[in-house]
Amino acid sequence: MKSLSEIETTSKRASRAVGFSWGIAEEVAKGVRLLELFGLPGIKNLNQYYSLINKKKFENLSIIKKNNKPKKLFFCPIFLGVSILDQIKTLEILKKINFKKIKYPILLLPFLSRCSNIIGKKILFRFENNTFILNFNLNILSNLKKKEFPSVAKKVEIIFLENKDSFTEKEWKKLYKLSENTFVEETESLKKGAAGAGLTDND
Repeated sequence: MKSLSEIETTSKRASRAVGFSWGIAEEVAKGVRLLELFGLPGIKNLNQYYSLINKKKFENLSIIKKNNKPKKLFFCPIFLGVSILDQIKTLEILKKINFKKIKYPILLLPFLSRCSNIIGKKILFRFENNTFILNFNLNILSNLKKKEFPSVAKKVEIIFLENKDSFTEKEWKKLYKLSENTFVEETESLKKGAAGAGLTDND
């Protein structure tokens, strides 16, 4: 079994070999490492994308708006991921952004995962009937049941989810009341044994 370090190093070198700068290659390598860590087919999809990258052209997107679509081709998931990462503080304000036609969308996932950690919010990534939730760069939840990850996302939504509790205020109060049974009343003996007790000031 290949180590995560080997996966990251080889992905970085391969990304540089197909024409990406060392800086972007490093971002890709971190992303593929994350995908493989979460049990997603990062290496497989990176190989497939790189087999096409010198045969077909893909579009880049420098400035991201609420609604985005390529002029003729498909968006490159790597350049798009870097752009989103660079602009995430501004994009968060939009609450939701839409894209048309992204090739190999799995390669965009780790960029969104890191974005989730930066802004401190979960991010919902949805295309066709596939849904992914990026949780602060800690895990990726998905409803995808097929082994083959789709190579094309025709209509994409990225939604920034507001943080809120999964429980009601009533449930919280009930649990907190139970926790109060562990509270200990402060006695004179406890006061004397507390940190700093018994120290005298000789000044």
